Amino acid sequence: MVRLLGLSLVAVLVMGCASGPPSDPNNICRILVEEKRWAKDAKKARKRWGLPPHVGFAFVHRESTFQAKAKPARKKLLGVVPLARPSSAFGYAQATDEAWSDYKKSTGRRFVQRDNMGDALDFIGWYNHTSNKRLGISKSDAYNLYLAYYSGHGGYAGGTWKRSSTIKGYAKKAARQAAIYKRQLLRCAI
Repeated sequence: MVRLLGLSLVAVLVMGCASGPPSDPNNICRILVEEKRWAKDAKKARKRWGLPPHVGFAFVHRESTFQAKAKPARKKLLGVVPLARPSSAFGYAQATDEAWSDYKKSTGRRFVQRDNMGDALDFIGWYNHTSNKRLGISKSDAYNLYLAYYSGHGGYAGGTWKRSSTIKGYAKKAARQAAIYKRQLLRCAI
């Protein structure tokens, strides 16, 4: 009983340490002032995978708006009864169970968490590195990298995204955010 209470207290303390999303998700300089560790995380992903920080953070902005525990919204039956979620996507990068498992196997990183920014940026870096190798997409081409990220490598190669104005719109938003972050990072270099 005492052990259970101790574990419960630890869980509450750890959850209490988690911060919410940044106060201004559109300003990367302000984000990095609020979340100092994230600059180090971005540097690690850049060194390991060649992930430009502005691209990585733009993907996080697009996928979760910096919400660590983000999940896809549930559809509702008759507008009231919650149904299953449309995918297993979770965390900052909205990585699905399958993609996260592939990442862990490929990198040998067993204890990574989707709600950890460093791990999420590493995942995005790994995924974009794979897109670069498999599909020839430049690591600085946020638009096409996001299309591959959203559609999957097979979906991108097959061009399924070409028929979807929604997916292309998401990619445009990610690319636009990456361009904004790139300009801002010139003033607050990490």
